[in-house]
Amino acid sequence: MKKRHNFYIYLFRHGQTYFNKKHIFTGWMDSKLTPLGKRQARVVARKLKNKKIGIAIQTRLSRSKKSLQEVLQFHPECRRVIIDNRMIERAYGNLEGLHHDSIIKKYGQQQFDLWHRDYKIRPPGGESFADVEKRVRSFLADLKKLIKKEKTTVVISAHGNSIRMFRKIMEHATIEKTTSWTIPYTKVFVYKIVI
Repeated sequence: MKKRHNFYIYLFRHGQTYFNKKHIFTGWMDSKLTPLGKRQARVVARKLKNKKIGIAIQTRLSRSKKSLQEVLQFHPECRRVIIDNRMIERAYGNLEGLHHDSIIKKYGQQQFDLWHRDYKIRPPGGESFADVEKRVRSFLADLKKLIKKEKTTVVISAHGNSIRMFRKIMEHATIEKTTSWTIPYTKVFVYKIVI
């Protein structure tokens, strides 16, 4: 009988950005890490310090890259860093760069809640959670193939809403549960892939 091997996916959220701190819709805008965000990335780096990592994945946004850099300084064994924007933050379209309070004031709390947390409703010019899930599913299918081919553990520096959908798929969570989650800055989500 062929021996099975365990490989792992370590998934974490980038540290706090200036837009996060000020409750501004960020989406695909490139808000930088705050000093606290840099410390949070270092907390994640310490949690992963003793793991073996073969491949690292980030998005094009600096908050993903900078958070990953903190992790990789402990991992000279990491062979490759891949940029994959299927794990980028949810696009908030016309809301990007606007303060949450200004949206509530202009459109009301109910509309804000629909744009912010409804699974199927898109903010103007942006993506719904359903849209994000579609691209994350595609990413995950390719990721599993990559792990099988390379026989290695992978770390991913991602964003709150892409992580939310990644968790939904991997944990077989309901839409209600998924949309209620808060994704912490210093938690590492671990998934075992058996090959």
